[in-house]
Amino acid sequence: MIAFVRGQVAALTLNSAVVEVGGVGLELMCTPGTLAQLRTGSSATLPTSMIVREDSLTLYGFADEDEKAVFELVQTASGVGPKLAQAIVAVLSPDGVRTAIASDDVRTLTKVPGIGQKGAQRIILELKDRIGVPTGTTAAAAGAPAAWREQVHQGLVGLGYNAKDADKAVDAVAGEAGAAPDVRSLLRAALRSLSKA
Repeated sequence: MIAFVRGQVAALTLNSAVVEVGGVGLELMCTPGTLAQLRTGSSATLPTSMIVREDSLTLYGFADEDEKAVFELVQTASGVGPKLAQAIVAVLSPDGVRTAIASDDVRTLTKVPGIGQKGAQRIILELKDRIGVPTGTTAAAAGAPAAWREQVHQGLVGLGYNAKDADKAVDAVAGEAGAAPDVRSLLRAALRSLSKA
């Protein structure tokens, strides 16, 4: 198996990067976050996971080893293939995945396209004992935004807005949250965004 790829980035597409290694261009399927760190013509080292199927060999590239480890672990849950696993690490950070599974947070997992309520519950059930604890300071950083998001969302729903509109409003004000989010001012900003819509 190919554990990592090091070489010059020859091309970037919406969902992949071509890295030249020894005169051969290897296409790596990557998340938007990983692709954003790469520049055509620059040198890159990407941890990889090779998925072998009857009709294909596909290389997935990652920003770091932690993202790769979570990608490989979530595929051990039934019903999770490489494309869905990649969507999980694209939407949630590795510590975000660990936190969601450890805290039975079905709602966070269902934000990933392709995961419904039952799928999220199955992933939590099958991986809870194996996912481990959040590894770094990103756990605290990921926890704080989740807290303000939930509070603003609940406030909007309590005021009579439906969950879908509340989600859109929370996303609209996410840029204003900063390091120490003030829930009251964010709720006011979310209400302003809903009144404009």
